[in-house]
Amino acid sequence: MVHQYRNNGYNIVLDVNSGAIHVVDDVTYDVIPLFEAHTTGEIVAALKDKYKEEEIKEACEEVSELKENQELFTPDEYEDYIMDFKKRPTVVKALCLHIAHDCNLACRYCFAEEGEYHGRRALMSYEVGKAALDFLIANSGNRRNLEVDFFGGEPTLNFQVVKDLVKYGREQEKIHNKNFRFTLTTNGVLLNDEIMEFANKEMANVVLSIDGRKEVNDRMRPFRGGQGSYDLIVPKFQKFADSRNQNNYYVRGTFTHNNLDFSQDVLHLADLGFKQISVEPVVAQDTDDYAIREEDLPQLFAEYDNLAAEMVKRHKEGKDFNFFHFMIDLEGGPCVAKRLSGCGSGTEYLAVTPWGDLYPCHQFVGNEDFLMGNVYDGVKNTEIRDEFKCCNVYAKEKCKECFARFYCSGGCAANSYNFHGNITDTYDVGCELERKRVECAIMIKAALADED
Repeated sequence: MVHQYRNNGYNIVLDVNSGAIHVVDDVTYDVIPLFEAHTTGEIVAALKDKYKEEEIKEACEEVSELKENQELFTPDEYEDYIMDFKKRPTVVKALCLHIAHDCNLACRYCFAEEGEYHGRRALMSYEVGKAALDFLIANSGNRRNLEVDFFGGEPTLNFQVVKDLVKYGREQEKIHNKNFRFTLTTNGVLLNDEIMEFANKEMANVVLSIDGRKEVNDRMRPFRGGQGSYDLIVPKFQKFADSRNQNNYYVRGTFTHNNLDFSQDVLHLADLGFKQISVEPVVAQDTDDYAIREEDLPQLFAEYDNLAAEMVKRHKEGKDFNFFHFMIDLEGGPCVAKRLSGCGSGTEYLAVTPWGDLYPCHQFVGNEDFLMGNVYDGVKNTEIRDEFKCCNVYAKEKCKECFARFYCSGGCAANSYNFHGNITDTYDVGCELERKRVECAIMIKAALADED
């Protein structure tokens, strides 16, 4: 499969199965879609009114060489691989610990219903968290590197337990020859010097939740009394990011129908000094007034294009920042298994409630149809695990002909379920935005390479 597009003055050709990317001239760009089904003579006849014959023939020779080198029109060799991957023994490598089913904000788009997750407010006890880490170690097989995200609600509401669990995890590392990578997601309300110091010592990554401009953030991320959170959290986040040398963190926002000009929020965060930025589209039903709709897509496409062009411009000015959705490794990239099956939810990655129940990921928590077991007895509902094990780009009809499938790995299973009632479909609006992001990310790489 080959995908061609033009962006910011570049003619870009992506060979989907090999991952090879080519920036080509106009004549080669026009030859490529004709190449597989036509002879050189036929291609010359089709394009002779636009280009000189020798230019067309030269382009045909270049395309032929790329094909011979398996950099263009390469066959798909991954479909057989995924069958072997599904047969592998299941090991757990990551847990999302719901340290607090409670929150001190009332974000309007929160899928966790102000931290309650369709249930009751609760804080995870040390005993449950300890059992969760024991479960992870016991089910991790030979995998040495393990990941634990302290999540909520708002995990700093239960920060003593966070500290106690990190201490316990560090003790178990030595005993079991494991290495824990702890991360923290916080809204910043309770951030103080003690929490920052601890996080800088123990947390490999920190996610700081903020939506961008003050009016945008405060509209969607207020306190329960309606007051905005922007003025409180911004100076804390700036201090925190600087204390981590502008690395190993993200300021993470959500854009909605209310701020379709979201690139301005990204640039606002960059202008505040943040170097690691992620602003992502809300996932919501059409009945929500803030939901992204199909008619919003043209404007959002333009926003991504404008943001990509601005990032190239700022790079030339020495004002770089990273935007999460444009960060694509075009040379190495994720392993084949991850490219085909994504985050590993329901198999390698599980969410743990404050009382120890296991779900495929944080977005399924509270849906009893997806209750898999608990940290004491392990995974008992193996049918759910096996269903997620079979969830990959080849199980999704919409992915089979999509050029971005090896970048998004088939998208989010929870989004598929929430919109279609099963995990092997896709969230269509999200797919459109993903395709645009991939195109912009590749264009940025092409522009930066053009400078070298």
